[in-house]
Amino acid sequence: MSVAMQVDLGGLLMENPLTTASGTFGSGREYAAFVDLDALGAITTKGVSLKPWKGNATPRIAETPSGMLNSIGLQNPGVDAFIETDLAFLSAYKVPVIVNVSGHSIDEYVQVIERLEGEDRVGAYEVNISCPNVDAGGMAFGCHAPSVEAVVSRCRSATKRPLFVKLTPNVTSIAEIARAAQDAGADAISLINTVLGMAIDAHTRKPVLARAVGGLSGPAIKPIALRMVYEAYRAVRIPLLGMGGIMSGQDAIEFLLAGATAVAVGTASFVNPRAVADCKAGIEAYCVRYGVKDVNELIGGLIC
Repeated sequence: MSVAMQVDLGGLLMENPLTTASGTFGSGREYAAFVDLDALGAITTKGVSLKPWKGNATPRIAETPSGMLNSIGLQNPGVDAFIETDLAFLSAYKVPVIVNVSGHSIDEYVQVIERLEGEDRVGAYEVNISCPNVDAGGMAFGCHAPSVEAVVSRCRSATKRPLFVKLTPNVTSIAEIARAAQDAGADAISLINTVLGMAIDAHTRKPVLARAVGGLSGPAIKPIALRMVYEAYRAVRIPLLGMGGIMSGQDAIEFLLAGATAVAVGTASFVNPRAVADCKAGIEAYCVRYGVKDVNELIGGLIC
């Protein structure tokens, strides 16, 4: 039995509903020996800023039960270097490219998009207003509906390409924030980013991370992510890119049933470099087992 796997994520056609979570897959170069990049629905790049960001002090990674904490701080070489290296590398592939856009200010978000507008390899933008590991911008924009509307509307005016907005789970009402992003012109919503957390070394009596707190990812946050996708699906009319603790095809199916049109695999790739490809195969196997001819039939198919 053949399964139709193509999905439309806010105007970006994906041959299957699998992409990579920003910050966990680079731009694919490090994983190309393990995964056929052109077999993915899309590649979502690491965050790209206007100027180089050096990131946070070390230590900035900590393993936790069923997950990991990170406080990388969106380290990246800036948009010009991204174009010269990452986009040049991706020019050898056909897979759609979603560029994750970061900034310290609204103007910086807009300037990154403007710089990328002349690059044909860019298929869509994912505006990251949800990172808990930077001192300015990031999560600060994503916690307040008027701020969400301000940054999204400015980015929307800078491009006609599909515009996705990545939301933080560290809010009281994900539905309110999702509606603000939609009303400001977002074509799709990515959720969730990491959950703010902390690790302490009882022997030294000090925080494990240099910044004390960081973003928790991995299986530990999957129930939170599923709940937020479920709530956002009922609050907005635009598609959702679901992520947060996806380790298998079955995990991915659960996100589709909760309302996601596509899913992103993140922390799993650190454990298994073939994780995103394995999740794709798992989705296909599920569809064959249950007689699902088109993966779109699963979107929002939760029976309550």
